[in-house]
Amino acid sequence: MLKVGVLGAGHLGKIHLRLLQQSDKYELVGFYDPSPENTEKVIAEFGYTSFNSVDDLIDAVEVVDIVTPTLSHFDCAKKAIEKGCHIFVEKPIAKTVIEAEAIKTLASQYHVLGQVGHVERFNPAFLAAKDLINNPMFIETHRLAEFNPRGTDVPVVLDLMIHDIDIILSVVKSKVKNVHASGISVISETPDIANARIEFENGCVANLTSSRISMKNMRKTRFFQKDAYISVDFLEKKTEVVRMKDVPEHPDDYAMILQNDEGVQKQIYFENPEVKQNNAILDELETFADAIINNTTPVVTLSNGTEALRIAQMVIDSF
Repeated sequence: MLKVGVLGAGHLGKIHLRLLQQSDKYELVGFYDPSPENTEKVIAEFGYTSFNSVDDLIDAVEVVDIVTPTLSHFDCAKKAIEKGCHIFVEKPIAKTVIEAEAIKTLASQYHVLGQVGHVERFNPAFLAAKDLINNPMFIETHRLAEFNPRGTDVPVVLDLMIHDIDIILSVVKSKVKNVHASGISVISETPDIANARIEFENGCVANLTSSRISMKNMRKTRFFQKDAYISVDFLEKKTEVVRMKDVPEHPDDYAMILQNDEGVQKQIYFENPEVKQNNAILDELETFADAIINNTTPVVTLSNGTEALRIAQMVIDSF
């Protein structure tokens, strides 16, 4: 079991603490949170051990789970890496691309592993669809959330859209060519609604919409590729695949058949791949443990997190 400590015991930090305590791959040593009031509350409610400083916690563990506000990710990661600890860092990896690149360089110098908390990679609906997504040429995402004051310290792009940026970068095997975007501030000091169009060198186009002041919650992505349409509902944990294949010689009476102007006929097939329920946060933490133990590449590398942040920053710069 890997000795692990958590930096930050806010809403998400408490979830990480509970899951690490349950995991048979980690030994939860304790946590550090700068708020004495929050620290006392967490100790009283859960009984976890608290440390007096970031350095004290890092000195006691092998793995540091960084669930602090984005502004402090770099400082926490730097201290942990320089003391030889592996790091799991929540998304976005850092405040700036320069900081993210520095984290990558440090991890390489000190021969430690890092993973970024892009949890949607572990969403069971995406896992059910992942192997079916093959060279998509148009992608459409909607990530809408009801207003929550938590997270408004950063633009909606870094709060919500970055999830979809990471998913898209994981399935489109091509470099980004152009980014066009617009964003509007409604309640916060930073944009609350954003739309982005990301164009890739291979011709793929992704259209992303994110809002944190919606009347309803929605997290849907649609992938369009040759002869197939794949819909992934990250919120409802559902996946649907619509395929078009050549019409068989003797189609049944209920077959859905389309015919174009040239007379080419295609039959439409509907599939619902099995979605195996899981705890995505636990899975991301435990696959990181596996990567450390087996010295393999983490599912979401520091490079992946850096690229997601780089494209997110390009979106913000387009406003």
